[in-house]
Amino acid sequence: MFSVIFPGQGSQTVGMVKNLYNKFTYVKELFSKADEILGLSISKMILDGPQENLDLTENTQPAIFLASYSIYQMIKNETKYDLNKAIFYAGHSLGEYSALTATESIRFEDTLKLLKIRGKSMQSAVPKGEGGMIAVLGAEINNVTEIISNNNKKYQCFIANDNSVGQIVVSGKTNDINLFADDLKKAKIKNIKLKVSAPFHCRLMNHATDIMKNEISQSTIADSKNKIIANVTAKETYKAQEIKNLLIQQIESPVRWRESILYMIEKGTKTFVEIGPGKVLSGMIKRIDKNVNTISINEYEDLNKLEIND
Repeated sequence: MFSVIFPGQGSQTVGMVKNLYNKFTYVKELFSKADEILGLSISKMILDGPQENLDLTENTQPAIFLASYSIYQMIKNETKYDLNKAIFYAGHSLGEYSALTATESIRFEDTLKLLKIRGKSMQSAVPKGEGGMIAVLGAEINNVTEIISNNNKKYQCFIANDNSVGQIVVSGKTNDINLFADDLKKAKIKNIKLKVSAPFHCRLMNHATDIMKNEISQSTIADSKNKIIANVTAKETYKAQEIKNLLIQQIESPVRWRESILYMIEKGTKTFVEIGPGKVLSGMIKRIDKNVNTISINEYEDLNKLEIND
């Protein structure tokens, strides 16, 4: 019994899926189609860089999706495994769009367009340098919530990602994040400021929500062929209208990844197949539950370790 998961922002690297691009015509065709749809050479950005262009949120989001979807197509074309037999599909933040495309809820071309707009609107929601995110390490979510709540007159910070046991990401304006970091230091809680240029998944993204509400409402979204675990609820859905509503809410809502993984395990998932660049999600899952299997597929050679049971 397995579930399929897709990574989000932060997994991008110049040269990701380059070997697949050189090896398979269908991957090359996907890249070419993406260039045409986006009206820019996302192919060149992914294959040759520079990294700073790839790291711009409006480029990162369609780029990670394109890489993940290319790997997904490789598994479908080059192995005997039927990924439609997965109990659940899920993705971290923008990875949810990858999951919805893989399950034929959103068309490939529509996903690229939506993610380009999503990335641009999230980037511009708060002026550059005025917002940020901080990873809190080794603390429980209740402790972090309590610190934020007890100091809400001093600063406004928000839980953005509940990633795993001992890894929580918090968003806020830069000054507020700095004050929050000072309180964490006093409490001897380890933290790392993330290299992002905006405070994602919190109410400071309301401008992006307005833009995406309009775009998603007008997009063609179908019922998903597989059950999707939504970031917003950490529960399953497959109905088109609910998917639309959840994607709109996702912009300002915390990514409830830890709860999502626990829910999938509770419902019978024994193996998680991570499809996309990097192994970030597999690392998070091991911190949530050491007893489940994780398989990360990045390259053609990774197919050798793909062993999944229905």
